[in-house]
Amino acid sequence: MVSQGEINLNTNYQRLLCYQKAVVIYDLTNHFCSRFVSKKDRTYDQMIQAARSGKQNIVEGFVDMATSKESGIKLFNVARGSLAELAEDYNDYLRVHNLCKWDNASQNMVAMTRLGATHNDPQFFITIAESRTDETIANMALVLIRQAELLIRKYIDKVSENFSHEGGFREQMFRIRRAKLK
Repeated sequence: MVSQGEINLNTNYQRLLCYQKAVVIYDLTNHFCSRFVSKKDRTYDQMIQAARSGKQNIVEGFVDMATSKESGIKLFNVARGSLAELAEDYNDYLRVHNLCKWDNASQNMVAMTRLGATHNDPQFFITIAESRTDETIANMALVLIRQAELLIRKYIDKVSENFSHEGGFREQMFRIRRAKLK
């Protein structure tokens, strides 16, 4: 976005709701793994790395968008892929341990969906998780992952829409150069 003849190189990714949600997911996954997954199990590292990758690719994608919408969108999609991988790990955990996955209409699902929509403080969710079972925490994480994925898709749609109206970095540089020549 061109602002007063300058290119926007904003790096304040922390304001993004999808980033905030990804931080919650990362912290909750660390909590879950430290309580319920053996460090000797390869899944321990895989889950933490998938959660980290989801978060970190949002950061890198946001920063890269300043000069390349294409690169930024690709990295946001990598974040979605990492979170999808993490969701599959939680689903596997529930299945292998004969635990229940919450039904979309269940009271737990509805309550957690509301909490996830209104809170982005990792400590809020860790405090809840401290007294919950592995089944509950895995389902909490699945709800949060679904919400993060939706927020990422909405952000990608917004960036794509802006690109169609404003163009990318090259177009913005051209407009600045042309304005300076006038």
